[in-house]
Amino acid sequence: MGSTQTSFEAVIGLEVHVQLLTQSKLFSSDPAHVTELPNAHVSPIVLAHPGTLPRMNKKAIEGAVKMGLVCGSTITRNNYFARKNYFYPDLPKGYQISQHTHPICEGGAVNITTSSGKRAIRLTRIHLEEDAGKSMHDQHPALTYLDYNRAGVALIEIVSEPEMHSADEAAAYLTQIRKLVKWIGICDGNMEEGSIRCDANVSVRRSGTTALGTRVEVKNLNSIRHLKHAVQLEIDRLISMVERGESVVQETRSYDADAGTTFSIRTKEDADDYRYFPEPDLPPFIVDEVSLEAIQKELPVLPDEKFAHYCAIEGLTAYDAEQLTEEISLSTYFDLIAGQTAHKKTAVNVLLGPVKSYLNETGLQWNDLPDNPKGWCALLELIATNQVSFSQAVQTLLPAVLIDPTIDVVELAGQKDILQNTNIDDHLSWVESVIMDMPEKVLEYRKGKKGLIGLFVGEVKKRSKGKADPKKTTELLMQTLDKN
Repeated sequence: MGSTQTSFEAVIGLEVHVQLLTQSKLFSSDPAHVTELPNAHVSPIVLAHPGTLPRMNKKAIEGAVKMGLVCGSTITRNNYFARKNYFYPDLPKGYQISQHTHPICEGGAVNITTSSGKRAIRLTRIHLEEDAGKSMHDQHPALTYLDYNRAGVALIEIVSEPEMHSADEAAAYLTQIRKLVKWIGICDGNMEEGSIRCDANVSVRRSGTTALGTRVEVKNLNSIRHLKHAVQLEIDRLISMVERGESVVQETRSYDADAGTTFSIRTKEDADDYRYFPEPDLPPFIVDEVSLEAIQKELPVLPDEKFAHYCAIEGLTAYDAEQLTEEISLSTYFDLIAGQTAHKKTAVNVLLGPVKSYLNETGLQWNDLPDNPKGWCALLELIATNQVSFSQAVQTLLPAVLIDPTIDVVELAGQKDILQNTNIDDHLSWVESVIMDMPEKVLEYRKGKKGLIGLFVGEVKKRSKGKADPKKTTELLMQTLDKN
């Protein structure tokens, strides 16, 4: 960042829209899941036909409360919905049912980590609302098509305080929200399909001042990478405008991912432009103590607590603990294995390497894998004690462990003839024969070409038909080659 930019401070607040994992929409029984067939999941209620009345979705309320509890928010006991009035073609009613002065969750914070360290980003509110439909501008050269499948889907909007100061912090914040909503099971986190969308409010001010500058809002950012790029673009653009003495206009902008630019859509409305008033077709709803306690009991151990446990109790590195807490299904699967073996690090290496690759190739998820702690325990013991090489274990034994919970791993290793030879005399014999048969390479090694050790190890592996212990082989080779 140049000297010009260091004389300014960016101020960023994010509004994150999270699509809740409910079977039906927020106020109707239409299915809420994604479908490729346009307008397949619509009903008279969603299309606002005369005489239709909305009805609240209890699961959506529970999802909002879960997120509030995770973030340490105050849960509002007496709630009601409001109408947010505005016209847009993909909003069939001409208004959106949302919450205004009484959000279901107030305050709280989301903890982020960047290169600058850890800090808590405070929340203003979390509120419930219904989604709008989708305008499609690429289906016809002159027309816009409307798909109302998404209209009425249950959302929570998570609104931060304007206290992030860089694109990196904004990206870290959205990353953490995505992790949390997936972890507690209220959203699938699929940003490509619109399950999480983000609006970024960006302003700049002179360093050392406290007054907020005029903000611009960049709408509907659907990836963490796009958010980071769009926020940085706006920071740079606004600083340049202020430096030139130009006035910043409060406006709504969009991000063009292909061009890598933002562009103006309209001047930004303020809250009073929406003419909020209590939704007359829905009664108030109460979050009572019994319901609150029941929801609290459903929450799993959170990623930060898991991270601390893995480092302090399981003895893992911070990097490994971070990887294991990326998603709850991976953490749960590791816990299943870790409870049966002392070889925790070996388990991490296998899970984050070959097993993760296997899942990517097959399209399976961690919770699709069989419950097979006994097989895992035997597999890890063979690897950790060098009875089977890592590559042989991965290629020959791991597929069986991932498919057949009844497999006897040790017996299979014997059948496949992959158990490594532990006899020191056999290893010495292989090493000596390789050294005797490769005198020119031995001379090169002794003249300083130490990288040839891999060639010698590979040759021993061939002569032993894969049964030589690579670690023991390397030690014996180095001892023999270095002493003459």
